[in-house]
Amino acid sequence: MTTRIACLGDSLTRAQISADYLDLLGRRHPSGDVQLARFGANGDFAYNLLQRLDAVVANPPDVITVLIGTNDARASLADYPVEQAMKRKKLPERPSAGWFQQCLGAVVERLRAETDATIGLLSLPVLGQQPDAPAAQASGAYSRMIAEVAATHDATYLPLHERQTEELRRADPPPVPYQEPTPAAGLGVFLRHAVLRRSLDTISRRRGLLLTTDHIHQNTRGATLIAEAIDAAMLTRST
Repeated sequence: MTTRIACLGDSLTRAQISADYLDLLGRRHPSGDVQLARFGANGDFAYNLLQRLDAVVANPPDVITVLIGTNDARASLADYPVEQAMKRKKLPERPSAGWFQQCLGAVVERLRAETDATIGLLSLPVLGQQPDAPAAQASGAYSRMIAEVAATHDATYLPLHERQTEELRRADPPPVPYQEPTPAAGLGVFLRHAVLRRSLDTISRRRGLLLTTDHIHQNTRGATLIAEAIDAAMLTRST
């Protein structure tokens, strides 16, 4: 029997400049065992995801995973261009921790009301690769909010942030300081990957990064941890 899985999220789920965790998840199972549907949009905040759930509930899957909040967490950092993001993503208010929790809770409430799917909320990938730096601490704080939403709304919590933090501490990678990626930097990664055919892992390695290409978007190692978190918590119980 095929398990139908809908993966909701932002650019990490769309996977244009991030290693494709959906592909990695699918490879972990025999052909035909899982059917994956991608609902990722670049730059999305939790608010944006809430606005585009119609396509998900129109054809309800068996399992729904949600990986959202990286941009909400980034917006709490001092060097994030909040005004530009608000205009680009048509946000009706300034991003905040409280609004994030409210929107994520509303996402789960609607999915719970209009589908019979098992719902899993992933904590965030680590921002940067210094677990004690402000960026990583922000992703950790928002991950704790995700855990609270999961507990409140009876969803499964998938501890991705914790697994990535453990990976960083165990590997002890070079202490490359976090830099907020600019649109030009994102375009640069895309061109190197799509036009020059450089692998995301090569881009990552040349920058001294263990799990990401640019402190945010995942290389194969980071995306594998996402696939593993989903597989361990969601698919073992649905098959």
